[in-house]
Amino acid sequence: MTESEGSVRVVGTAHVSAESVREVEETIEDERPDVVAVELDEGRHRQMRGEEPDDLDAGDLLQGNTVFQFFAYWMLSYVQARMGDKFDIQPGAELLAAVETAEEFGIPVALVDRDIQETIRRFWKRMTFFEKLRVVGSLAFGVTDSRVAGVVFGLIVGVFLGPLLGVFGGALGVTQTLLVRLTGGALLALISGYVLSELTLRTMADDIVALVVAAGGALATGLIFGVGLGLTDPLVEQYLGGFAVTALGSMALGLGAGLVVGLVVAGLMSLTGSQAAGDEEFEEFDPDELTDTDVVTAMMEEFREFSPGGAEALIDERDAFIAHNLLDLREQGKRVVAIVGAGHQAGIESYLANPESLPLRSSLSGEQSSGLVPWGKIIAVGITLGFVAFFVLLAMAGVGNGFLLRLFVAWFLINGIFAAGFARLAGAHWPSALTGGAVAWLTSINPLLAPGWFAGYVELRYTTVSVGDIGTLNELLSDEETPIGELVGQMLRVPLFKLIMIVGLTNVGSFIASFLFALYVLPAFFSGVGGVEEVPRLMVEGAENSARALLRWLT
Repeated sequence: MTESEGSVRVVGTAHVSAESVREVEETIEDERPDVVAVELDEGRHRQMRGEEPDDLDAGDLLQGNTVFQFFAYWMLSYVQARMGDKFDIQPGAELLAAVETAEEFGIPVALVDRDIQETIRRFWKRMTFFEKLRVVGSLAFGVTDSRVAGVVFGLIVGVFLGPLLGVFGGALGVTQTLLVRLTGGALLALISGYVLSELTLRTMADDIVALVVAAGGALATGLIFGVGLGLTDPLVEQYLGGFAVTALGSMALGLGAGLVVGLVVAGLMSLTGSQAAGDEEFEEFDPDELTDTDVVTAMMEEFREFSPGGAEALIDERDAFIAHNLLDLREQGKRVVAIVGAGHQAGIESYLANPESLPLRSSLSGEQSSGLVPWGKIIAVGITLGFVAFFVLLAMAGVGNGFLLRLFVAWFLINGIFAAGFARLAGAHWPSALTGGAVAWLTSINPLLAPGWFAGYVELRYTTVSVGDIGTLNELLSDEETPIGELVGQMLRVPLFKLIMIVGLTNVGSFIASFLFALYVLPAFFSGVGGVEEVPRLMVEGAENSARALLRWLT
């Protein structure tokens, strides 16, 4: 090697290892390189040095998939923070030590990693839909009590199953008498469940057990006195109409079936050991072993098998991006010591040894064109056009304007009430909730928009979010002694989490309203014009009338 040739020594570290900090300090002191390169971008470097402003551009969190990207970033941050707490060291301490040691010896520092926002964006985008589902599933079933996870899963199944039973239950033998019994049992179960939960949460130490006992008591009360003995039948028949009975009864039947599914899932999870791993999962790791080549390779391959797309953005692309920057320094004749995570060492060294294998730098940043048909946008436009065509064709078929106006008002109110109600449930101020509710009817027919965005933007008038909120959330989640109800309340007092929940629940409310409207309200409205089965005939008639009117206009 001539005097003008540069060199790069890659030092692989564990971001939660005290031994790595010492190794970094000693390597830089012994080598005295021309440049110390670290696996940091400008934003993370400033944040690590305490120079990053705390205020976030919360507006960015309300755009498209950015909310989900935030959850991906939070997931990664939380896992690293938990490991750091377990091993009593600040995550990334060795990178900060590299910067401070370099400054102590007057050595320039090069920040060679890709911007974290770009990485998280590409991480989320490169994952397939099913990979994202697997990530969510691993979080739900890996860190949550199996009893809770199973019940929640069952309730989700029930929410979708209930409306279907309301529409098609008659063909399956679901009678009106049964729906009356189920409606009474459901209302009785709700009332008794509230009373029992208040009692058990105040008297029992384990919140999970308390809620299970309350739910079991409520279910038994509803089944015995409502469904079995029919004690509530006279009240249900006197005060509730046929539509309410069908809606409530079928939903109760769906939730009951979903709960059975959930209990089966919970049992299977318990048998297979899919409980919250807690700190035991970290006790299996020696942080110093995390820099061992075989251990790191096994961990990277396990992640790659779990999510090939995510691994490509989080590991492979960053390996190439960092290698590009290190090659630039080497070609300038610099002697470089590069401090990177152990998971990146092998990939970077391979690229340094074979620069011709590097992908183009331009392919590692910026927007990626998939080259695929934008089916999402096509479907969104199709739904919007279909909604407009629905009303136009019914009008052209001779359906009265009064009927169409009442139908639209029902659509507006149901979407608005559910969206605003769920926003308030998340803690939104009234102006924010009402804004989300007012636009819910429009956004539910245009999937490219979301009422939660509007509610979130208004909510920003009342709150300020900061990067420190992520650390606060990590601290709350690491608290294993606080009761669940109190913990959720504390999380909702964190501005960033509250904002995300307002956005998410407003959207969920609008989605549920649209689902219930299609399966419950539409059949009730069209019962006066021959039933839902008449809708296709009316729309065909409207299309024919429209064609004849257009033909007359052209001729």
